[in-house]
Amino acid sequence: MIGFWIAAILLAAGAGALVLDRSRRASSSLGAPNPDIAVYRRALAEVDDLVDRDLLTRDEQAATRAEVGRRLLRAAERPQAPTRSGRPLLIFLVALAAPVLALGLYLVLGSPAASDQPFAARLAVWRSDPERSSAPELAASLRAVAAERPNDPEPLQRLAMLELSLGDPDAAIHALRQATVIAPQRADLMAMLGEILVLRARGQVDPDAQAVFRRTLAIDPASATAQFYLGRAAITAGDVTGGLRSWRAVLAELAPTDPRRALLATDVEAVERTGALPSQESEGPPQADLSRAIAGMVDSLAARLAAHPRDPPGWIRLVRAYGVLGESAKQAAALAEARRYYAGRADILSQLQAAAGPTR
Repeated sequence: MIGFWIAAILLAAGAGALVLDRSRRASSSLGAPNPDIAVYRRALAEVDDLVDRDLLTRDEQAATRAEVGRRLLRAAERPQAPTRSGRPLLIFLVALAAPVLALGLYLVLGSPAASDQPFAARLAVWRSDPERSSAPELAASLRAVAAERPNDPEPLQRLAMLELSLGDPDAAIHALRQATVIAPQRADLMAMLGEILVLRARGQVDPDAQAVFRRTLAIDPASATAQFYLGRAAITAGDVTGGLRSWRAVLAELAPTDPRRALLATDVEAVERTGALPSQESEGPPQADLSRAIAGMVDSLAARLAAHPRDPPGWIRLVRAYGVLGESAKQAAALAEARRYYAGRADILSQLQAAAGPTR
């Protein structure tokens, strides 16, 4: 640390020396011939050279020389503006004093005795105990896991969900695009990417999102998410009949307990009544879309755990997600299922209990 401050002081001194040198050169240039005069004299010589090469006529030569001559006379009569050198010594002292003052403040207010905390060491601590890590620390851990497992889209999917919860849809989109490159046949990843694109566009299903949803349907023709948003795009474009047809098909496929069903039924009723989509607030992403996106992601996680239950971090995230959504019944069911799988693992059970909250 002391070495850093010494280097900072030396750099400040160097900057001050450059200021002094520039000021000295500016002062020494006062009284020197006006450089414009040399330019115009060279222009006169070039005019004569052009005539010798038959590139200018004699009449053009006379006119050009007259104009250049007038400018030469004005330059010779105009005094050179002096360069203001200011107070270079004061500037030098201020540049030198700044890091010294910063060092003094650090010694008084900072923690000079604290040991260095390399990022690699902190990352290892965050990864060893993710339940005690903050959201940015969890994001850093997931990026490290994704780098270690370049052929596995799961860390990137988890990172996207975390970034979305932190209010950074651009980072979530970036992570999901990487995941879809790794697993181009994963319809759930495609659908999630499309939903976040819609969120970023404040509810508009723009051409980029429509292309993603079409790719989703090419992989999974029964994707309710893709059908819903493409139906929404159709209604926005004026094809109300076609859009409602898509939405009714989605309603017919959704389970009665699916949280997206009530939201979609409300939208269908509104479009049938008014012939247009409900107006959306301009201050942020539509709340209904946000609810659908989060519910869809949680449902996707629950479906994956049902097929591949040996995933402790996944169960922990699912239990926590249901708690955030206020789905107490689903949280209790997920917690009971996870406890059944990991009955002999006290460490995992304690993490599940922490994710569920103190009341469970």
